[in-house]
Parts: sequence; structure tokens; C-alpha cells
Amino acid sequence: MLVKDVICIFFMLAGFFFFTTATLGLLRLPDFYARLHATGKGDTLAVVLSLIGLAVYHGFSLTSAKIVFIAVFMFLAQPTATHAISRAAFRCGVQPWTCERGVLLEDDIAKQGGEK
Repeated sequence: MLVKDVICIFFMLAGFFFFTTATLGLLRLPDFYARLHATGKGDTLAVVLSLIGLAVYHGFSLTSAKIVFIAVFMFLAQPTATHAISRAAFRCGVQPWTCERGVLLEDDIAKQGGEK
């Protein structure tokens, strides 16, 4: 196995890891803004790492230069789009989650069947 292949595999696996963590954040976090933050950060890093892995795989060529330009564009465009979406949601009245950590409201405790 060549060093180039090992580097390519490393970047692709790192991209897969960040895609997976972003998906878990989307499924597990409590509100729209937290989910948007997890997917925005995780997907941006995952796409950039995966594209760098592809560029390394192709070696020094015109194709790899195009892939690097796409990676730079994605690195700039995805956070900007995430910010625009979150700002539009806030202007439309989507409220952030404000429950304090570790503090359950009395209604939540009653729904869970527990005692205060």
C-alpha cells in the first residue's frame, strides 16, 4: 500500500466520522438551532475532508485542482448558508430551547411518572 493510499483512506474515514457525528447531532439535539449547528459544522468538515481525500487519490492533476476549488467553495458556502437559515428561522419566530440543564419542569416530571 502506498503512502498516498494511506493518506487518502485517513481523510475519507475522517470525513465519514464527521458525517456520522453530524447525523447523531441531528437526531439527538433538542431544538432547531442546536441541530442546525451540529449539521452545519459536522457536514462542512466532513465534505472538506472527503474532498481532500479524493484530491490526494487523484494526485497532482487538473482533476485534483478542481476538487480543491470545490472544497474551498464548500468551506465558505456551507457556514454562510447555515447562518442564513438560522437567521431566517429566528426572524420567523422559531424560539431557541431555553430549558436549563438538569432542571425538569413539574409537567415533565409528572409526564414521566416520577416524583419531585
